[in-house]
Formats: sequence, structure tokens, C-alpha cells
Amino acid sequence: MSTVRTRFAPSPTGRMHVGNLRTALYAYLIAKHEKGTFMLRIEDTDQERFVDGALEIIYRTLEKTGLIHDEGPDKDGGVGPYVQSERQASGLYLKYAKQLVEQGDAYYCFCDKERLDSLKSSVSENGTEIVVYDKHCLGLSKEEVEANLASGMPWVIRINMPTEGTTTFHDEIYGDITVPNAELDDMILIKSDGYPTYNFANVIDDHLMGITHVVRGNEYLSSAPKYNRLYEAFGWEVPVYVHCPLITDENHKKLSKRCGHSSYEDLIEQGFLTEAVVNYVALLGWSPSDNREIFSLQELVEVFDYHRMNKSPAVFDFVKLKWMNGEYIKAMDFHTFYEMAEPTIKEVITKDYDLKKIAKLVQSRIETIPEIKEHIDFFEALPDYDIEMYTHKKMKTNAETSLEVLKELLPIFEAQEDYSNDALFAVLKEYVAKKECKNGYAMWPVRTAVSGKQNTPGGATEIMEIIGKEESLARIRIGIEKLS
Repeated sequence: MSTVRTRFAPSPTGRMHVGNLRTALYAYLIAKHEKGTFMLRIEDTDQERFVDGALEIIYRTLEKTGLIHDEGPDKDGGVGPYVQSERQASGLYLKYAKQLVEQGDAYYCFCDKERLDSLKSSVSENGTEIVVYDKHCLGLSKEEVEANLASGMPWVIRINMPTEGTTTFHDEIYGDITVPNAELDDMILIKSDGYPTYNFANVIDDHLMGITHVVRGNEYLSSAPKYNRLYEAFGWEVPVYVHCPLITDENHKKLSKRCGHSSYEDLIEQGFLTEAVVNYVALLGWSPSDNREIFSLQELVEVFDYHRMNKSPAVFDFVKLKWMNGEYIKAMDFHTFYEMAEPTIKEVITKDYDLKKIAKLVQSRIETIPEIKEHIDFFEALPDYDIEMYTHKKMKTNAETSLEVLKELLPIFEAQEDYSNDALFAVLKEYVAKKECKNGYAMWPVRTAVSGKQNTPGGATEIMEIIGKEESLARIRIGIEKLS
């Protein structure tokens, strides 16, 4: 077998959509699993959609996610240029289109917009409305075509599709698909501006660059018969098609920019880790042979089998992504986590507290970095809270019992010099033993008093160690005042 060669061929039109990232990831995994070549090709022939800075986004995203290409605009593998506009400048696509015209597999079309708009639509077998070009210009004689060209009349080049019978093509995920030829439009190969269409340039480039496996979204399934017609007309081998399932939001609508997390950069800005995003995106349409969910990129390379991809749409479950991100944060070594968390902690904490101790408390409790703020804000200032918080059925505490506990503990804490967590915990354990009550009976009121929050990243004594003796006593006195 020949070496597996895949490509990621994005258009520089803005941030990288999650679907595009998945296409890049699957193309990378297929190539690397087979020890093949992963190529980057820039498809910039649609000049109207070109966005300044988008090219840098593509390179940066691939680098950050670890999807390092073996060939591309910056790594010549001998089949360049790897930018379509540079290939277009050499007349490459027009040359192949004219070859098809000479063979009778394509033709010049001079129809204006008014005539094209007048064409009648019909309904396809699956119920969608389609408009198929009526081959009006196919009947022009060679002399008429040359006269029109000589007069400067605007033109395009169209493929000549069969109108009778059916076309069958094979996809590795969806199997054999058969479509009536009557539904296949004579798609444009070369546009009136001289640029190739996306579909035509893809076929030419994939063949000349030796691409063996074409990975793309299933929205291109309907175009596959047209691609095959081109391959057949040129006498070229058809590559392996791997069409990825649609990605939808939780409402089963196509994942769009409006959801706020449709691109890789959206997710990074929201505090997600690159490794978690890559891991999660890999599972949007593919599943391993076991129930495992956490994979490094290298582990994905080892286990990825594209035959295990699904046909049905993949739902982008934001809650599931947050859970996975939290698992990555928990597993992170503390030094790395602290470097990442420190800037966010400093946005909240201005007092001279041990920030590393705060970071250790929150590492196992957050799912994204920005969540740190809501977990630690009470360290900076005690929030105003309702005394109902002191009532806890399981701990058998209420406002009355909590007031008694805090009043009894206040002089003990005032006399205590060692405010380390261990020392404070020992003080509370001694108090509990003398009072012959459960730990929570004393711990809950103290934690409530020093935090003013229902849930905290740490117990009473861990909090007291961080805020220190003076602040701890001040907060306990406020608790007594509230309860009184």
C-alpha cells in the first residue's frame, strides 16, 4: 500500500470552528496512526471571504493543539505551492479545466444572471428543492464559443454531468450512496473571475498532492458524485472518503457562532485547556472500543480507528466539556496549575495572603480557570450573608446552636497563637471531644462565620490559616453579632 497522505485545507475566514478543528484532528490522527503524512493546504481562492489575520490563527491553532503538519506553505514537501492562490496564479486550474473542455467533459457557459435566475427548481428524492442547470450552452458550436470569447463575453466553465441513470460512490462511514444523475448539477469549475471553485480546486490539488484519504464534513456528501465524475474524466484514482458527522448544539441545531463556544479560540478564552478541548473534540463523532474518555494526543494517535466514527450527528455537550476540563485541571501538577491560575487569583485577592495555599484549595473544585473567582472572593472580603446559612439538618445546627458554639470558641481562638491548619484543627477536635458532639456541629458554624458562603474550597481551619488570626476573629465576631 502507498503511504497514507491526508490534508487539512482551511480557508482563512476567521476563527477556527470546532468542526474545522475536528476535521484537522481526524486527518492528523488517520495519517499519524498509519505513520503517514499530514499536510496543511491553504484554500484562499474565495477572495470575498478572506479575513486579515485568519492565516495566523490557523498556524497558531495547529501549533497550540499539537497538530503539527509535515508539509505545508512553510514546509515544502515537493508538491507545492501549498496555497491555492499561488497555484491559481500559475494557470494550473484553468489548464485542467480546458483539458476537460477538449475531452467533451466540460463546456463554456455564457448565461447571464437573469437567465440563471429564471431556471425552474425541482424536488429531489430526499425532498429538498434543487435547481439544475439546463445545459443551455452545451449545444454551442466551437465557432460560437470562440466568437463569444473573442468578444469578451463573461464566461464560466461547467462540468458536463450525465442526466440519465445513477451514480454510486463509497464513503468509509456512510457506505455506498447512490444518487440519480438527474439531480446532479453541471457545477461550475472556473468562475467568471478566473478563479476555480472550491470543489474543482480540491480535486485537482488532492490528486496532484497525492492525497489518499479525504477527511471533511458530511455537508460535502452531496458533492461526492461530482468529485467522482471529475476523477473519472481525468482517469485518476478516487481517494478514500471519510465524511465526518454534523456537530450540533444541545438543541440539535447546527453549531453556530451565536452559541458562544463554536470556535477553538472561544473555548480558550472561556478558560478551557487546549488538551481538554482536543480530547473532547476527538469524541464528537468517534468513540474508542472501550468506555475510556480521557486521552492525550499521542494516545489518540495510537487508538484512533476512523471506521469507528458515527453516522449520526454529534451533540456538543458544554456540560460534558466542562467536566472533562475539570478532570484535566485535577490531574495537572500543582506548579503548572499555579502558573495558570495566579493571574486570575490576583484579580480577586489584593491582601497579603499565601496565594499558593488558595490555589491548592481550588484546584480540585473548578472546571474552568475563570471559575476560580467565584470560589475565592470571600477571602478578600466577607460577603453579607443570611443567618439561615447556619442551619444544617445533617450537622444538626441552627442559629441558636451556632451562636453558642461561636461564643464558646471565640476566647479559645483569641488565646490561640499557632494559626496553622493542623493546630486549629486540633483545637476544634479538642472542643468537640469535650462537648461530646460531632465534628460538623462545631465546624459548620465556624466555616460559615469565616467565609459567609454555603460552599467553600476548604474547611474552616484551612480558611482561617490563610486569612490569619486577626481576620478570623473579626469574622467570628461578626457571626456572633448577626446571630445575636
